[in-house]
Amino acid sequence: MTDNTRGALRFLAELIAWVATPWALWPHSPALAIGAVLLLIGLPTLFSTPGDRPGGDSPFPVPGAVTILLVLLQLAAATASSWTLLPTWPAAAITALCLTIPLTDHPRRHRLLTTPPAPTR
Repeated sequence: MTDNTRGALRFLAELIAWVATPWALWPHSPALAIGAVLLLIGLPTLFSTPGDRPGGDSPFPVPGAVTILLVLLQLAAATASSWTLLPTWPAAAITALCLTIPLTDHPRRHRLLTTPPAPTR
């Protein structure tokens, strides 16, 4: 599987998390739904591992383990919110996607964990 394919699968899961999580939370608390959007989109925008993004680095460099945890947060949000909102078959498909990503993303995860941290500014 190519890096582009792995990135596209990861982006699809992130997009599901960005849309489904606030949608699932809105009936309970609009503030919580807005907070979820800020958390799911804002944290990866502000914090990333230097050299990991093709579009450039974020303002605050973090170790690879933090980037991996942010991806796992996105996957958990996509999975949980899909089971809250959707019928069984699409929720199961999203769960399968989210379970597949850690398996297919092994080269990136390995690179994130073994690359020495960049010097701080």
